[in-house]
Amino acid sequence: MRFTSLTSSDGVTEQLFTLGEIPGVLWTPEGAPGPRPLILMGHGGGQHKKAPGVLARAHRFVTEGGFAVAAIDAPNHGERPKNEELDRIATEHQARIAAGEDTATLVAALQALAARQAVPEWQAVLTALQELGQVGAGPVGYWGVSMGCGLGVPLVAAEPRVGAAVLGLQGSPALAEAATRITVPVRFLVQWDDERVPRAHSLALFEAFASAEKTMHASPGKHGDLPRSEAEDTLRFFTRHLG
Repeated sequence: MRFTSLTSSDGVTEQLFTLGEIPGVLWTPEGAPGPRPLILMGHGGGQHKKAPGVLARAHRFVTEGGFAVAAIDAPNHGERPKNEELDRIATEHQARIAAGEDTATLVAALQALAARQAVPEWQAVLTALQELGQVGAGPVGYWGVSMGCGLGVPLVAAEPRVGAAVLGLQGSPALAEAATRITVPVRFLVQWDDERVPRAHSLALFEAFASAEKTMHASPGKHGDLPRSEAEDTLRFFTRHLG
C-alpha cells in the first residue's frame, strides 16, 4: 500500500492510497492511535470513492463514532481505467433508464462482472489496512447501497472478517444465493417508491439473508431520497455491533 497524500481537517485525517492498481482513501480520527473498528464503504453507480455522500458519511463515522473508514473506486469508476465490457453495459443501462425500460437483467450482468473484480480487491485492501497502526486488526463493517450493495453482498458473503453490514436500495435476484451465505447482523434500507428497484425484489432480497439479526428500514420516496436520519441510525447500528 502506497500513500500519495495526507491532509487533516475538522478532526479527520484523510490519506489517499494505491494498492497495486486500486485507488482508495482512508479516513481516521486526527492524532488518535489505533486499533479501532473499520468500516468499508461502497459507493453508488456513476460515483467514486470521494463522492459527496461518501465523504459526509465517512466524516460522521470518524468524528462521532471513532471509526476508521475506507473507500475504493469500484471497477470502471473514479480513477480506474475504463473497462470496455463494463462501459458498454453501463451505457446501455443508462439508455434503458432514459427510455423507461426494465433494466434488471443489465444491472445483474453489470454487477456480477464488477463483483468478480471488486471482491478480491476489497479483501486485499482490507488486509493491507489492518496492518496499519491507526487501524489494526479490529472489527470490520461494510456500508453500501445501490451498486454499493450489489458489490457488497458478494463481499460480505465471502469475507469472514466483516461482522456487520448496512445494505440496501437493491433487489437483484442474482444476489439471492450470496445473500443466503450472509449470517452477520444486517440493516437493509428500502425506498418504498423506488423507481429503479421493484419493491417485491427488495423484499425478496431481504428475505434471502440468513442473518439471525436483520432489520429492514423502509422509507417513502424514490431511489435517491434516502432520509438523512438513516445516517444517525446507521452510526448506532455499527457502534452496537462493532464497538
